[in-house]
Amino acid sequence: MKKTVMISLLVSASLFAADYSSVIEKPNASELIQKDLLAPAKTFTMPAGCITTDPKAIARGAFIFHNLNGSKVKGDTPEGLAKKQMQEGKTYMPGDKIPDKQYGNCVACHNIEGAKGAGNIGPDLTGYKDMFMATGVRDNQFVFQKIADPRIDNKDTHMTVNLTTKLFTTKEICEITSYIVSPK
Repeated sequence: MKKTVMISLLVSASLFAADYSSVIEKPNASELIQKDLLAPAKTFTMPAGCITTDPKAIARGAFIFHNLNGSKVKGDTPEGLAKKQMQEGKTYMPGDKIPDKQYGNCVACHNIEGAKGAGNIGPDLTGYKDMFMATGVRDNQFVFQKIADPRIDNKDTHMTVNLTTKLFTTKEICEITSYIVSPK
């Protein structure tokens, strides 16, 4: 009796079951993986006039270095930076959601003078100017390249690839570089 009722219920249910296969999303995993892969490592040439002693540019570089993103920014943004990331060429209408600007949060991995909550994963940049720049061991181009695309000399790096991915503009990388190599 139980078997007959169970079979009867299954047959009844199958008669009313709908075919949902057409509404099930079936993404192509290979295409998604290809889309997410980074472009090959790229050597960037630092533009002329990139490194500056302009206090406003260094302040922007410091701000990018020490902050995560627009919604969690510590303090006011310096002149020339915004908490929101306007997409180039896009017209925004009132009520449009504008994404937060992603800053560097370099202090998550690096220590540097004045850092709060500095990381210890990447190299310590405290005294970088005296230790590496003044001695000639490193130059501005090296620092610029490390920030732009660090994979050039370390394919296994875990550092963010900033210019190849367009996370930062060339100007922003110049300002971060200027901050790192500036006297503190």
